[in-house]
Amino acid sequence: QVQLVESGGGLVQAGGSLRLSCAASANIFRRNVMGWYRQAPGKQRELVETVTNDRSTNYADSGKGRFTISRDNARNTVYLQMNSLQSEDTAVYYCNIVILTFPTQNYWGQGTQVTVSS
Repeated sequence: QVQLVESGGGLVQAGGSLRLSCAASANIFRRNVMGWYRQAPGKQRELVETVTNDRSTNYADSGKGRFTISRDNARNTVYLQMNSLQSEDTAVYYCNIVILTFPTQNYWGQGTQVTVSS
């Protein structure tokens, strides 16, 4: 089991910023994809942004120009810097890692609430 611990969520005003952090409980030596998804009330979970161990990124248009993902492999930690937050960004943000072993391993954090007022 790999545990993912998220932090950094909270309540912000529109136009504000938050930085989310997600720390994995163990060193991940295999190829992997780590990042963030979000789920708003009544909606399906959707991609925000992910990054591989060799720092290839994948992201949704919703965060383009506003969100930046990064990772510290030595700390087994991924970050999501969110700027210019909008009300539609309000959601529970979930950290995820897919470890590309065979078979693959897929772990989720418990989520952190991001609420953007107005």
